[in-house]
Amino acid sequence: MDTNSTLDLMWLIPALPLAGAVLILLLGKRVLGEPKAGYFAATMLGGSFLLTVISFFTVLGEDHHHRSYVVDLFTWMPVGSFQIDFGLLIDPLSITMLLFVTGVGTLIHIYAIGYMHGDPRFTRFFGYLNLFAASMIILVMGSNYLVTFLGWEGVGVCSYLLISFWFERPSAATAGKKAFVTNRVGDFGLMLAMFLILANLGTLNYLSTNELAPTLASGTATAIALLLFVGAMGKSAQMPLHVWLPDAMEGPTPVSALIHAATMVTAGVFLLVRSHGFLEVSGDAGTIVAWVGGLTAFFAATVALTQYDIKRVLAYSTISQLGYLFLAVGVGAYVAAIFHMVTHAFFKALLFLGSGSVIHGMHDEQDMRYMGALRKAMPITAATFIVGWLAIAGVFPLSGFWSKDEILASAWFGDQPILWGVGLITAILTAFYMTRQVVMVFFSPARWDSEEDLSRVATAIAEQEDVRPAQLADDVEEPEASEPEAGVVPAPAHLAGKHPHESPRLMTIPLIVLAALSFLGGILNLPFPGFHQLGHWLEPVIEPVVAGVHEPHPDNFNIGLVFALIALAGALGGIAIGWSTYKRYRGTDDPTIDRLGPLASFFSNAWYFDAFYQRVIAEPGRKLALFLSRDVDGKFIDGLVNGVGKAFGFASVESGKAETGYVRQYALVLLAGTVALITYAIVRAA
Repeated sequence: MDTNSTLDLMWLIPALPLAGAVLILLLGKRVLGEPKAGYFAATMLGGSFLLTVISFFTVLGEDHHHRSYVVDLFTWMPVGSFQIDFGLLIDPLSITMLLFVTGVGTLIHIYAIGYMHGDPRFTRFFGYLNLFAASMIILVMGSNYLVTFLGWEGVGVCSYLLISFWFERPSAATAGKKAFVTNRVGDFGLMLAMFLILANLGTLNYLSTNELAPTLASGTATAIALLLFVGAMGKSAQMPLHVWLPDAMEGPTPVSALIHAATMVTAGVFLLVRSHGFLEVSGDAGTIVAWVGGLTAFFAATVALTQYDIKRVLAYSTISQLGYLFLAVGVGAYVAAIFHMVTHAFFKALLFLGSGSVIHGMHDEQDMRYMGALRKAMPITAATFIVGWLAIAGVFPLSGFWSKDEILASAWFGDQPILWGVGLITAILTAFYMTRQVVMVFFSPARWDSEEDLSRVATAIAEQEDVRPAQLADDVEEPEASEPEAGVVPAPAHLAGKHPHESPRLMTIPLIVLAALSFLGGILNLPFPGFHQLGHWLEPVIEPVVAGVHEPHPDNFNIGLVFALIALAGALGGIAIGWSTYKRYRGTDDPTIDRLGPLASFFSNAWYFDAFYQRVIAEPGRKLALFLSRDVDGKFIDGLVNGVGKAFGFASVESGKAETGYVRQYALVLLAGTVALITYAIVRAA
């Protein structure tokens, strides 16, 4: 089979999980059920991964400058001589994205079979999961902005369904709505960008827009690039549209891993890399993107210092790492951005699935203050989580060291020394807060082995957070008006008398695979002559403007080695400080919180972004809605409509009084009418 006929079948990559979603949701649990639905969904996405591998080797065998192939399935929107095709673009960039979207996504599907065991909506969950994967694949493979937008909106809808999957919990339902609404703000920017592209270039096809971008005026290119960035900010959770991502933790842990690691949050970075032509023509837009990314990375790292929810720490870590990606895109280091995106997919999926394993073993407890010494109770989870910790911290020779260092070096060589400093400080903070998490969960003294320890921690939490004891002891219910109990808080009912346990193989095998990828992933793009493989692979898509595509210059290599050693020293220093600070942590006083002083509240409340939106947008919006409902609709509109009805009713009643039944009265009215008509006729005639 020749190359064209092979790639013509690549429409099956999105079709398989889409078909899986349709069949699972139609057949339901009566036909499939648990665990068949999970295995079926994983098989369908696994099939997409195998097809992606085939497409990779097929494209790899082509000439360097003939590695882009478009499969037009049908004409989607014919408008006179203009038409938009529903096409799929197969090139090095889309294949790179597809490899980790389908590969890591399949591992998450397998993990979810064990994690979601016993859930009453098990079948529906995997239908949504397959639909999410299909939407992300369409987003990545689209040959034009409109097809990408279809997948873009698809992942938005599916994220709402998955984040609020346990909608019985008000927090989950609210989190799903928050993600949906926040992303619509970003989508407005993306839509405006598409309108501008179509108006100025007459096409939405990627292969044409990047070629035609240099014909644009710099102001127009800047507007398009910044509007695309607004869309990316929403999907990839950059300040100030980041607020939905931490709350997305309300969904099941496999959802957190899928959204935060391998799919949705990377869409914004992918879009900007795919649209790099506009950034290059603009110049100023790239600087804005880099600074927003750098500040977002630093902001999220400071917030992660103060979080206690094991998944929430990782959520802010994701926002921070995404900031690194946008920093790289802004300085033109597109290869470095894709490189870190791939390695981040490995170690962040590992960390999220590892946290889910911890939550599973800790009987659904997510507060790290109740944990400790889990390395003994959960050895596989602990070992793999440690690999993810060292990778994200940037420790040599794990994958995160190579990809993060390339971004920092790109910032320096891109004449952004301040951003290099911000990135370095953020890297040190990352090493610290991840060490804090690992030590609190796996190495500090156990807080779960006796009810006395659990009670002591619960009491300390009540004092720290100034909450009622009944809120912490979930087997105690009191009227809201009662005063807080004095003294000791009982141990949480779901932890008392129970001990952690290792997760089943369906959950630990994906952890082991991801740990291996997190360790070895750096070989994709080593900064040595002849080993810059990812750069050479992506070069046909983003040449000739990309910093870091070609072999590193010897002078830059020597300087980069110095910066790599500085970054490694910072990572090791952050780990050392975190280890010494938390190794004896007992779940009571938190050394970091205590030392931050007034900043502790500022960081723990995420710089008060949510409070600001609540006061400036949510509350006025709620008051406006109440005014419109109660006063405008209830009083004015309903009053007007009801008033008309009452007026006619009154007129009907009053006119009905004329019907007396007396003949003499009717004759009198008839006579009066006759006189009036005669009088009118005489007056008119005169």
